[in-house]
Amino acid sequence: MASQLVPLREVERLSSNVIRILGGNPGKFTLQGTNTYLIGTGRSRLLIDTGEGKPAWIASLKDTLQKENATVGQAVITHWHHDHTGGIKHLLEYSPSTIIYKHQPSDGQEDIEDGQQFKVEGASLQTVYSPGHTQDHMALVLENEDAMFTGDNVLGHGTAVFEDLYAYIKSLNRMKGAFKGRAYPGHGPVIDDGPSKIVEYIKHRQMREDQVVQILKTAREVGSDEASGSDPHEWTSMEIVKLIYKDVPENLHLPANGGITQILLKLQEEDKVVENLKTDRWSLKNRAAL
Repeated sequence: MASQLVPLREVERLSSNVIRILGGNPGKFTLQGTNTYLIGTGRSRLLIDTGEGKPAWIASLKDTLQKENATVGQAVITHWHHDHTGGIKHLLEYSPSTIIYKHQPSDGQEDIEDGQQFKVEGASLQTVYSPGHTQDHMALVLENEDAMFTGDNVLGHGTAVFEDLYAYIKSLNRMKGAFKGRAYPGHGPVIDDGPSKIVEYIKHRQMREDQVVQILKTAREVGSDEASGSDPHEWTSMEIVKLIYKDVPENLHLPANGGITQILLKLQEEDKVVENLKTDRWSLKNRAAL
């Protein structure tokens, strides 16, 4: 995985009003590290996310602010995960006057509403409530560039994980129509054509959903231990995993099961499948219609 990642500089100017500062926390799930972004061109800047609290990040931020002769007047947090909020403490120790904004805020933080405007010299941003990866997730459109800070709903490498697939797909569809340019992700390199990448994400999730539906349309083999009349069109989520991910090592089946369960819950939300609570098996609600 690490060998496939494009190397990123610890601090890099990405446009006239966007500087990326890596969180100093590279890893399996954080890729090259959490992306934090310093926005604007004037003395008072806006910061998006704070990494997870690594000393390297706050050192890079301080150095960048000194070179830019700038301060952080406001910080916007895209979501609650520790690799995006862990540096808040260090930021406030360095800059106690910085106002922290977050949807579903913690004590001492200000709330963010959908469509809220943030303005600093050289940049204007508008929030887009986009639950899915987490329930409190916010993306931001950089209106000057017709670009979007996508948080962890869209990454610069690979695909994203999510808490709620039904909400996630709705958010992706909303996000792709909100801008036309670059995507600045929560992890990984800049995506030059952000809306196209979001379409790829939607198609990938639809492909997985189609695979699940196709399996539910077929009858599984019923063993002797199920000769009591179990419906062969009812499947457990793990049985579905073993078919879709048959070429993937078994030690990865359990994490894959989480994604398949999310697909089943989305289909249930859409009134397309039902769960037999006695057997933990799923079936199509109306096989003929699907």
